[in-house]
Amino acid sequence: MNEDLAIMRVLPNMVVLVPGDAIETRKAVVAAVEHEGPVYIRFAREKTPVFTTDKSPFAIGKAQILHTGSDVAIVACGPLVYEALLAAKELEKHGVSAKVISSPSVKPLDEATLIAAAKQCGAVCELLSGTYPVPVERIGLEDTFGQSGTPDELLEHYKLTAPWIVKAAKRAMKRKHSK
Repeated sequence: MNEDLAIMRVLPNMVVLVPGDAIETRKAVVAAVEHEGPVYIRFAREKTPVFTTDKSPFAIGKAQILHTGSDVAIVACGPLVYEALLAAKELEKHGVSAKVISSPSVKPLDEATLIAAAKQCGAVCELLSGTYPVPVERIGLEDTFGQSGTPDELLEHYKLTAPWIVKAAKRAMKRKHSK
C-alpha cells in the first residue's frame, strides 16, 4: 500500500515520518514518543542498507544533506534515500554534481533546507513550486494503485531506482539550462 503517506499528510496536526534505515528508524520512534501530538511512521518492508550513523542528526521537521552538489538536488525519504545516493554517484560519472537531501520528516518539511537547495541547485520539488519556482522532475508513484511483488520488483516497476532518478535529474538539468 502506498496511499498511506498521501492520506496521513492531509490530516491536521499529523506528523509524518519516513525513516531511511534501521538507525534512523530508532531515532524516529524516539522522536515520536517525545512529540506531543499524533505521529505516523512509515516503515520499509525490507532491510535497507544503513547510510546513517548514531551521530547523524534526526529531528522532526529537519532534513539532512547526505551528499553535496550544486547542479541538481535530489530529495528523498525512506529507502529511496539510498537509491538517491546511488544516483548521485552515477551522475558524478556524467559530470553532474547532485546534492542528496534526506527528508525523513515528510510533514512538516524542512522548508529552509529545501529552499536553500533550490537557490543553490535550481532544481527541487513540491514545496518550492509556490515559493521559489525551479525545474522539477517528480519521482514517485503516479495515479495508480499498488502492485504486488518483491521490494526490488516494485521499485523498478514504479521507476524508483537509481537509474530512473538519474534520468529525471538529467531532464531537470536540460530544462534548467534551456531557460
